[in-house]
Amino acid sequence: MGKGTQADLLSRELRACQLSTGDVFRAASKSHVELSPAMQAATVYMRSGALVPDETVWEMVRERVGCLRCGSGFILDGFPRTLGQAASLEQLMESERLPMDAVVSYELPARAVIARLSGRRTCKECRTAFHIVDRPAKVDGICDRCGGVLFQRDDDRAESIKVRLEAYAESTAPLIAFYEQRGLLVMVDAGGMADEICARTLAALNGRRAARTA
Repeated sequence: MGKGTQADLLSRELRACQLSTGDVFRAASKSHVELSPAMQAATVYMRSGALVPDETVWEMVRERVGCLRCGSGFILDGFPRTLGQAASLEQLMESERLPMDAVVSYELPARAVIARLSGRRTCKECRTAFHIVDRPAKVDGICDRCGGVLFQRDDDRAESIKVRLEAYAESTAPLIAFYEQRGLLVMVDAGGMADEICARTLAALNGRRAARTA
């Protein structure tokens, strides 16, 4: 399963607020309600097939800054993706006097990433993710949680995944060095089943917390 699945599992375990920029983008592209200026700008880029620029992504995150003030903490999924976004987030956290405990980097070979994501199926209603091999739905094509229809997202097709991996190498990978320098990086092996990865992540985060308080 992907990082979105892990963010969902972790938010339940930690009772933390989850902010997924991917879900925000998808909601904006399908919404029939009045959109904020940032979401309107984002839809223009997405419909043309262009990447949403940092400043627009940043404004969409700022509109949801309330999530970062959640009493049980917060989990960011899909943000930051670039050094520019990371720097903006760092400034916001400092101005709001909000702590950042850790940044998790899930490690998995490219071939395994393609196999995992291309097998993912997502519920159209509640966004719960399944996998045709690792986490199949009880009834084929139907969500276990809400009964919604499962579908394969366009960005989960093999050709799209390869493009995403190339973009990761160019813009997202430098974030590892950025957060490593700040002592926030937690590396987690992403092999195995979703529950196993989640347990591994929680153990790493708890170990980090224990080391800080020792």
